[in-house]
Amino acid sequence: MRKSLLILTGHSKGLGRAILDAYLKKDEFEIIGISRTVLGLENPKLTEVSLDLGDLDALENDLVSLFPQGEFDEVILINNAGWIGEIKVVGSLQIRMMREHVNINLLAPMLMTNAFVAAYKDSTAKKIICNISSGAATKPMEGWSKYCSTKAAIAMFTKVAAKENSTSQFRFFSVAPGIVDTQMQHEIRLADGLDFPEIERFKSYKENGDLSTPESVASKISYLLANESEFEEVIQDVRNFDLPD
Repeated sequence: MRKSLLILTGHSKGLGRAILDAYLKKDEFEIIGISRTVLGLENPKLTEVSLDLGDLDALENDLVSLFPQGEFDEVILINNAGWIGEIKVVGSLQIRMMREHVNINLLAPMLMTNAFVAAYKDSTAKKIICNISSGAATKPMEGWSKYCSTKAAIAMFTKVAAKENSTSQFRFFSVAPGIVDTQMQHEIRLADGLDFPEIERFKSYKENGDLSTPESVASKISYLLANESEFEEVIQDVRNFDLPD
């Protein structure tokens, strides 16, 4: 049997939990789940690591242990953890929350990606890095300056890493998951309309049933990574392809 490894951040809720569940069904995968809170699941295929990705010193101290060596046929890193943070216009942002936002949405996945490449550069395994981005990476949204900026930055970081490794066995993807029915969307709907003029549109997504389920998005991400040769571009959006019948 093939032996594969998935390293997944933000695995305890939302899209991350759905991705976790999808890969737990794959017999060949061992999984390292990294979140501030752990699920406590008793599954021999899952190792949970309690880690606040906003604490870069703690992350740096644990980096080596997060990328175990072994005879793997495939190793995958999915940097899924993300945070919408406070929805406020520029001029009203809190410095502490700006710093934490950049740590979680940008610097943590950059550190994880860098460590992943260093750990597996000599491995003969198939190697994939998937950084979860957002449509907000290319669309300015009032009140979302931090979120839009960090998602745009991680998309560009991923493109640069892919260009640097164009002749290696690494594949890099920056994947927009669409608008998913998660806790983040709930937090968005609680924003102040003065800071977020588009709040009514986001409320309508929920009311009209227009939100994607985490499970459907996880299935698409799983398909993309399992069939990476079908997807040439680094920047991907799950809304641009359908699963085969």
